[in-house]
Amino acid sequence: MPVTLKDIAERVGKSVPTVSRALGGFEDISPETRAEVQRVARELGYEPSATAMNLKRQRTDNIALILPTEARPRFSDPFFSEFVAGVVDQAAQHQFDLALASNVGDDECAIYLKYIRSRRTDGFIVIRTKLQDERIDLLRKQGAPFVAFGCTGGDNDFCFVDEDGASGIRQVVDHLVALGHRRLAFIAEPLYLTKAHHRLQGFLEGLAAHGLPNDPALVAVANFRQTSGRQAAKTLLDLPEPPTAIVACNDLLALGAVNEAQARGLVVGHDVSITGFDDIMLAEYAHPALTTVHQPAQEMGALLVDMLVKVIRRQPVEQKQIIRLPNLIVRESSGAPPRA
Repeated sequence: MPVTLKDIAERVGKSVPTVSRALGGFEDISPETRAEVQRVARELGYEPSATAMNLKRQRTDNIALILPTEARPRFSDPFFSEFVAGVVDQAAQHQFDLALASNVGDDECAIYLKYIRSRRTDGFIVIRTKLQDERIDLLRKQGAPFVAFGCTGGDNDFCFVDEDGASGIRQVVDHLVALGHRRLAFIAEPLYLTKAHHRLQGFLEGLAAHGLPNDPALVAVANFRQTSGRQAAKTLLDLPEPPTAIVACNDLLALGAVNEAQARGLVVGHDVSITGFDDIMLAEYAHPALTTVHQPAQEMGALLVDMLVKVIRRQPVEQKQIIRLPNLIVRESSGAPPRA
């Protein structure tokens, strides 16, 4: 059985409150009594209750990541898995646990309120931020510590880590135009997401910079995974004048588009070029290997934890908003367009 304060009190001949205050380092306990209590506690192998210590500090040493009701990521998504691995590893470095929660109802803010009111977590990591994000509005109103993976379309006066998605997509457009492409298509994630909005803006800015027209028929809004990417590519490749290059908002969408092109007998990288975003491990080992935009998922997860721990401990956060510049990784899925 675990050793209790009562066991120590009986050994040293003191009351339980005296033993508790001696172990807590209170100054109203004499140095001799404190030393004796601590010696006996060590001999008996006493371990203080984590719950009691957390109550005293008014902390749980726990951070929460609540999966969005809409656009819920899955652990089969390699980018999300890498991101969570970075969060878990860095949280452990700070001696924090991670609680992953999923809301099965329609009111996503309700689960945030439940966690806040029950005091079951010290702070939150918000993912897949929206242009209008009610979760962030709630956390601000409640004064709950939080950080976000991404910004919003409004006042971003909070701590966040993000990638410059517009810049990453512009690099892709520059690359494809340099290869000779003039008819480019885009497969977007849902455009209420900030990252999808910024990546589409990067695509449109890239077209404008090269004097290429913006044809709405060449922008397909999809979800997140291969099946949706394949369906979007089907729509684009069925156009009377199909694109010679498809720029996808993430790697899974791009891999779905590759499947559709190959099912039609097209050679990806020759008959049609297809690019992604994120540089998941599958991208390098796909056939053909996928041209994509790299962003370090694990590192970004770790940065968010470092930020959040400082917010929780009310320590200064030197850089409250970190925006990483992604870089283009050119592989075999992009090449010069076929001749007419």
